Amino acid sequence: MARSERTVDADVRRGRGALSRDNGRFERLRHVDEGDGWDIPEELGTLRTEVSEERPRSLINYVNSPDLSFDRTINPYRGCEHGCIYCFARPTHAWLGLSPGLDFETKLVARPDAPALLAHELRRRRYKVAPIAIGTNTDPYQPIERDRGIMRACLQVLSDFRHPVMIATKGTLIERDLDILSEMAAQNLVRVGITITTLDADLNRRMEPRVPSPKRRLATIRKLTDAGIPVRVMVSPVVPGLTDPEIEAILETARDAGSVAATWAMLRLPHEVAPLWEEWMDAHYPDRKSRVMSKLREMHGGKVYSAEWFKRTRGEGAFAQLIAHRFTKARKRLGLDQTLPMPDCTRFAPPPALGDQLSLF
Repeated sequence: MARSERTVDADVRRGRGALSRDNGRFERLRHVDEGDGWDIPEELGTLRTEVSEERPRSLINYVNSPDLSFDRTINPYRGCEHGCIYCFARPTHAWLGLSPGLDFETKLVARPDAPALLAHELRRRRYKVAPIAIGTNTDPYQPIERDRGIMRACLQVLSDFRHPVMIATKGTLIERDLDILSEMAAQNLVRVGITITTLDADLNRRMEPRVPSPKRRLATIRKLTDAGIPVRVMVSPVVPGLTDPEIEAILETARDAGSVAATWAMLRLPHEVAPLWEEWMDAHYPDRKSRVMSKLREMHGGKVYSAEWFKRTRGEGAFAQLIAHRFTKARKRLGLDQTLPMPDCTRFAPPPALGDQLSLF
């Protein structure tokens, strides 16, 4: 693996997942950090989170992936402060001319007009209702949502329109929105997935530096379940040789917390994520790197990752089959093998807009 040209000092990147900030694959020029020639030591401050704003012309993103259970998504934010080193969404920051490494977790983009845009698009005459997925790219309940509230406002729009939604998150901030979510759940309009990658608090802190602890996320599953919201635990990603021994334990603790279903996905390392991951392994678990990478290559035909449909999230081969068998067996034993029904699309009804003529009957 080539050494990064822009590795950042550990004290400067404290609390972050990536170790470097190399440019993305679309940049013509390469940036290299060099001293200014003055032999004077400089105090480098800790990297702070920067948030800019974007006002897109549309919000709903339609996807055509045959191995996904949804065909549309929305994203209130670009980038994610959670800083999960394995995040397959990191390469999307390259489209912005930013680093999929540290820029992805420190240079965030908020979309304050998202709720209004969403309402506008849902009112279009040709709009055909189907569940909207949120959290498939970056987490809608990452830390900046506490101040921005864009996800809550989008959720309120969906509730007002009685529009079905599926949410995936690691953020315990979702508890703030129990009032909206419980009302939607009573109408069969919402499904929630909570991701738990490991139960090891130290590994969690290294791999997912700004994500709430596994224990805290289990408490969130309980709170959502007690509020009548169906929750599945997402064991994702399974890291061969690092987290795969925990599969059964994660499923059991999630079941005890109230989860009623479970899914899993293997570690994915597309584009810039692969060198970032290897750099992280060298720094934190050099003794396990060889096994992790060899298993990934075994599952992807000699490559660390293949984007082939239906294989990109599971891999193939003996080891992938073993993980799938273990998961299926444990899920059945624990009663987590049900498939949650899709949220109800028949209730969709745009509320009257300002200036609409109301019916007398």
